[in-house]
Amino acid sequence: MSRPVVAVLCGGRSAERLVSLVSARCVVDSLSPRRFRVRLVHLGLDGSWAEVAPRRLLAETPEALLAGGAALRRLRAGARRLDPWTLTRSLGRGGCVFPVLHGPLGEDGTLQGLLELSGTPYVGCGVYGSAAAMDKEATKRVAASAGLPQVPWAVARTPREAAAAARRLGYPVFVKPARMGSSVGVVKVKAPRELGEALREALRYDEKAVLEKGVPVREVETAVLGDPWAPRASRFALKASPCAEIVPNAEFYDYRAKYLDPDGARLLVPAPIPARTAARVRALALAAFRALDLYGLARVDFFVRRDTGAVLFNEANTLPGFTPVSMYPRLWREAGVPTPRLVETLVALALRRAASRRLLSTDPDAPRARTKSRARP
Repeated sequence: MSRPVVAVLCGGRSAERLVSLVSARCVVDSLSPRRFRVRLVHLGLDGSWAEVAPRRLLAETPEALLAGGAALRRLRAGARRLDPWTLTRSLGRGGCVFPVLHGPLGEDGTLQGLLELSGTPYVGCGVYGSAAAMDKEATKRVAASAGLPQVPWAVARTPREAAAAARRLGYPVFVKPARMGSSVGVVKVKAPRELGEALREALRYDEKAVLEKGVPVREVETAVLGDPWAPRASRFALKASPCAEIVPNAEFYDYRAKYLDPDGARLLVPAPIPARTAARVRALALAAFRALDLYGLARVDFFVRRDTGAVLFNEANTLPGFTPVSMYPRLWREAGVPTPRLVETLVALALRRAASRRLLSTDPDAPRARTKSRARP
């Protein structure tokens, strides 16, 4: 039997495009050449798609990829440009797309919509879940409707709205682009005089900003994997990993601490928190995953209040980092799932969902098939 094709997409047009290259490098390295034929496609800042040799990506160090410039030129040297529709039509039976695109125009439902239109199996969450989880305002509204506890928050598009929200929330506040990840554009504001500059920084990346009240917390994460509609005994049943705690050496876990400074933070795996707190984090992570209609994978982030121990939902990341230091693969390694097996499971989940969707009718006049009821994908 021929090996199925997995097309790994990387790059993109967001501020997280260089992080995407490092994540893609890990995914490509984890796909066994005995099991899969890997195709690597780089999405350029100009919107172009170019197929590049996977070995070129593996030849670059994570540090070189994060620097961009020369490494990116080497990666795309001699690359063959291609049309997205041509790529999706050429995957063949059993093939799928593995998007490793962080941030807008990759993680926010836009790419997922293109893949849905072409009928292409793909790893990760669908259009709605991707869009809702990418937009921090939408995430918080869904979480509120599901009864998930959160820190007080507000949305602002203008300095006047931001000032009013900050007065209502009380300082300090965190100002964030509503649709961005990797802590890009996030600023901690301690006094009113700092608010204008922080808002301008957030609005460099998005048309609206989210303000969150700063409270004394510990940052705790867990990784979710599976099909929320699979039977509990199934290998695809939804589950949450052990928890991890991030202890930043700066005021908060910013982009530099995540990717550029090797001493930017300590990552404590498993998190040194009470078992009851860890169980609460995992239970809320599964609840958030279902409320946002996610599928396949997500890293779900929480705050644990230092004063009361209360667990507060923060956000869900539908295409979390797969870099050598990223929490998602690291947490599953802690749970006994090596990264190659994790990547294979994600591909299998993508094909499982695609197979289920092919059973859906597209003809309202067609007679009903006499089949047994089936679970949702």
